Formats: sequence, structure tokens, C-alpha cells
Amino acid sequence: MLFFKKKEVKTAEPVVMLFDSATREKKLFAPLKEKTLSMYSCGPTVYDHAHIGNLRAYIVPDLLRRLFTDLGYTVKNTINFTDFGHLTDDADAGEDKMMKALKRHEKPLTLEAMREVAQIYIDSFKKDYERFGNIAPSNWTPASQYVHQQIQLVRTLLEKGYAYETPDGVYFDVTTFPTYGKLGNIDIEKLKEGARVEVNPWKRHPADFALWKKGLLGWESAWGKGFPGWHIECTAMAFDTLGKQIDIHTGGEDLMYTHHNGEIAQAEAITHKQYVGTWMHNAHISIEGQKISKSLGNSVTIDDVEKRGFTGLDVRYLFLTSHYRSPANFTGEALESAAKARAKLARFVHTHRNDDAVVDDVWLEKIRAALRDDLDSPKAIALLFTMLAESDRSDAVKASTLIATDALLGIGITRSEEDEVMAPLPPEIQTLVDERAAARAKKDWVASDRIRDALLAQGYIVTDTASGQNIARNI
Repeated sequence: MLFFKKKEVKTAEPVVMLFDSATREKKLFAPLKEKTLSMYSCGPTVYDHAHIGNLRAYIVPDLLRRLFTDLGYTVKNTINFTDFGHLTDDADAGEDKMMKALKRHEKPLTLEAMREVAQIYIDSFKKDYERFGNIAPSNWTPASQYVHQQIQLVRTLLEKGYAYETPDGVYFDVTTFPTYGKLGNIDIEKLKEGARVEVNPWKRHPADFALWKKGLLGWESAWGKGFPGWHIECTAMAFDTLGKQIDIHTGGEDLMYTHHNGEIAQAEAITHKQYVGTWMHNAHISIEGQKISKSLGNSVTIDDVEKRGFTGLDVRYLFLTSHYRSPANFTGEALESAAKARAKLARFVHTHRNDDAVVDDVWLEKIRAALRDDLDSPKAIALLFTMLAESDRSDAVKASTLIATDALLGIGITRSEEDEVMAPLPPEIQTLVDERAAARAKKDWVASDRIRDALLAQGYIVTDTASGQNIARNI
């Protein structure tokens, strides 16, 4: 098997160290092609609105895109949508998520209805993705548009002897791929020993996974009508949009053990080359100390956050204060603290911004270095406040440095005159603004400060100038 070639890094080139889930260690990043980054990120199954735990997974590819763009790379990245039905749990059994969505919307069991429902949640996800401060990827790829490519890959795997057909579908034979399970160090022999009941009597091994599932609904193929398996869709879309080998593949830690091991087996069985240079997986979040669960009803969406007077960027800031490989606990108190901290940075930029001021390269390099060390966003965030407290440079230079940093972190603290163009204030907000103006006219500074804090809690920053109050939405 041909692996990625190790390249010597020139001394002038900044070093980027990334934790690789496959080797379970931090390693020097070396791209396949000079100054080019190819990256694939597993996207959502679009059967419902995304919750904030889902969205955390896309901070990693977004930070990588920002970091490598800053380093002068051309970044090509793909995020897919699973927009058709297939069984996606470890046993290729159970109720399908897209089928559940059709029932919820009282739609018939047809491909047309599935596309209609999927589009609702594709649009919703893209909106939330943007509100979360992420830059759109090079490619959004709905899996339904790549069925032909998936069928071709299944055919190739059958021809090469890595797959077999059964009465209910086509399966990948994991015993034909000796390194299956490299992610998470899975021992397939132990899986076989622990299988008390053969869920599918046609599978040769409990870990064998579906490449094609036969059924009454779906697309026509040489094996009958049906749907591609879950794992094959990502391999097909990565191959088609990025090539047979890619630099980085990201996703939630739950995808490592089954889905990503399936991707590796399929891709490398076909090409006999290393599929991914670096695997990066983010840890999950909990809500008030509990795992996010539909049964508990504790999932939180961006809409839920905004109804409480916060923004998606406040959530992003909160998540950036924890390392992506560390579990994070989302609480109302933590979100409020994050919103106040982000507002403080935005207020500083808004107050002291001078587009003619230079950037403090010393502090900016410290922040860049933190991100080059496996995306150490907590350290980068801490450095922002350390700079404000300890740097002897002018406030205008500090503001310029914060603006430059915002391009790396995407926390929305940069403002321009165009950003300040706002829609009319909601009546309740305008009332508070008027009350504060009256308090300041009476020199009632206690009331003025209290109302300013009340406005901030509802997402509005107040800056006092010689001509009066400036009100800006804390976005």
C-alpha cells in the first residue's frame, strides 16, 4: 500500500501540528500538494433541524480553513448532506431517520417526497451554519446527486472480491481488509466472539457493512432497486470532489468506529493507497451535564438560543473556550459569560477601531501559533484578553490585532460602517435606549449602567459618543 510521502518542511514555513485519530498522536501536517489543503467533513442526515451539538463538529473544518487560508493555502473542502433513506446504525437495522421525517411531515414514501423534506432541513442547516460563524465550504454535496458514483464503487468492490451479494443487498467483507478497525483500535475477532445472535443471517461477519440495501424504494442497480449504504456515499463524494487521497477528514467522535472505518476500507480496497492523511474527531457536548437526547428533549437549536437573547456566535465563542477534543458542557450560565466576554471584545473593536492602525505582529503570531498547535482555541481566546491587559501598544493597534484575529477565529467581533446599518430597533429595545438617554441627561449613571447591561443581555452593545448613544447588534 502506498502511503503519504513525508515531506521536509522548510524552516521558513510555519509548523502545523494536528492530532491524528488513526495514530492517536499529534503529528506534523504535510499536504499532498504544496500549499493546497483538501478536506472532507461528514455532514448531517437532514431529517430535522440541527442542534448546537451537531454544529460543534463544523468548528474544526472551519478553523482549519481559516488557519490554512491565513498560511497562504488554497483550501478545497466538502461537506455532504445525507438526504435519502438508508439504515445508518451499526447493524444496518432499525428505523431509518429519513423515513421518520416523512412520517412526521405526513408525506408519502417516495423519492420525490424525500427530496422535498430533505430540502427543508438542508436550507435550515445552511442558515444555522452561517449563523454559527462558519465560512461556506467549497462543495455542499447532497448524497442523492452522487448515486451513480456510489453504484460504480460498489461494482468495483464486487469485482475486486471485497464485497458479496445477498438476498437483501451487497456487503463489504471486512475479513478481506486486514487493517479494518484502525480507527479506535477495533478488534473484529472480538466483535465476532461477542456476537450472540446473528442479526442478519446473510452476513458473513457481524462487522460486514452494507454497500447496497435492496428495497421497494430507491434507484435501479444491477442488484435490484434500493439505496446505497451509508459509508459508500462519503467515499464517493470525497473521490468525486477532492480526489482519491485527501489531506484531512473530520467528524464527530461517534463516527470514528463504524462509519470512518468503513470509509477507509472501501477507499483503500479500491485504490491501494492511503485514503486520508489526518483524521480529526471532535468530542461531544452535554447540556446542563446531560447527554443530548431526543428522549430527554434537551436538544438546543440556534433558534432556541436567539429566543433567549443570544446568538449563534455566542455559542461558537463558548465552544472555542474548550479544545475540540475535549467534552464541553453547555449551560445557561456559561453561555451568558461567553456572550459578555465576546461583547467586551466587540465593544473594544467598535470603540477603538482605526483602519490606519497597524497590527501587533508579536501578539498575532502568538495567537496563530496556538491555532497551529492542534487548533488550541482556548489558548488563542485567552491570549486576546492577555494582550488587552499586558500589551503596551495603543488601543487602536490592539483593535487592529483583534480584527486580524477574528479572521482566524470567526467570533464576529469585527465591525465596519456597513455592519452598523441596522433595521429599526424592536419597540422594547428602543424603549430601553430612550430610558437610558433620559437617565444620562439626569446624570443618573447607576440607572444608565443598569440599562446598558440590560441591553447587552438582549444582544445590543451601547457605545457613548460626543453625539450620543451608538447602538449595535451584538452579532
